[in-house]
Amino acid sequence: MTRTVQQLFDLTGKTALVTGGSRGLGLQMAHALGEAGAKIMLSSRKAGDLEEAAGDLQAAGIDARWIAADCSREEDIRRLAEQTFERMGDVDILVNNAGAAWGAPAEDHPVEAWDKVMNLNVRGYFILSQLVAKRSMIPRKAGRIVNIASIAGLGGNPPEMNTLAYNTSKGAVITFTQALACEWGKYGINVNAICPGFFPSRMTKGTLERIGEDKLAQNAPLRRLGDDEDLKGITLLYASDAGKHITGQWLAVDGGVSVVTGG
Repeated sequence: MTRTVQQLFDLTGKTALVTGGSRGLGLQMAHALGEAGAKIMLSSRKAGDLEEAAGDLQAAGIDARWIAADCSREEDIRRLAEQTFERMGDVDILVNNAGAAWGAPAEDHPVEAWDKVMNLNVRGYFILSQLVAKRSMIPRKAGRIVNIASIAGLGGNPPEMNTLAYNTSKGAVITFTQALACEWGKYGINVNAICPGFFPSRMTKGTLERIGEDKLAQNAPLRRLGDDEDLKGITLLYASDAGKHITGQWLAVDGGVSVVTGG
C-alpha cells in the first residue's frame, strides 16, 4: 500500500546534523526537520549561539543538541562527526550549511580571504560528507545530504556585489552535489542542493545596507526577500521519503530572481 503524504514527509526516528545551525537559514532548516520528527544536532562556531538555538528548538518540542565546531578546520570537522555519532548514533540527514562570504573587487581580493571562503564553503562540505557517509550512510545503504549553495553560484553578480570567492564556492557546491549524487546513488544516498536568494541574515547584512532591501526585493518577480519559512518545504522534501527519487538536483528559492537574470 502506498504511503500517505503525511507518512512520506514524516522524519520520526531520524537524526539530522545541521552545520551553521545556530541562526538564520540553518536554524530555519533545523526547525523544519525537527517539526517533522527528526532529532537535531546543531553545529556552528559559537557555543552561546548554539545554546540559545537549541533552547529555541527544545521550546518547540524538538529533541535538539549542539556541538561547537569550526567547519573550516579539518580537526574540528572530525571531532564534530565523532561526537555526533557518540551522542546521537547514526546520522540519517546531513545539512551542509556553514558558510562564509567576502566582499572585495577581484583585482584586490586577498588570497587568504579566498582560502577562508573556499575552505569552509567547499572543502568543509566534502570532508564532513565523506566522514558521515563512510561511517553511517554507506553501511546502511541510506542517507540524505542537503548542500546549501546559492543563486550566486549560478553565475555572476552586479559589479557592486564584489563576491568572487563566494560565487565561485557556491558554483562548486552545485557541481559537488551533482558529482556526489552520481557516485553515491548506488549506496541509496540522495544528494541535493538548495540555492537561496536574498534572505536577511548576518551574512547578507552588508549587502542589504549597501544596496537596499527594497531595491533587492524589486529585482524579484515576487517582490520580496526570503523569510523565516521559505526554506522549510524544500528542506523537508529533500530530507524525507517524499523526495526519495530526487538526487543530483538544485532548486533556487529566490522569489524568481534567477529567472530574471537567466541563472
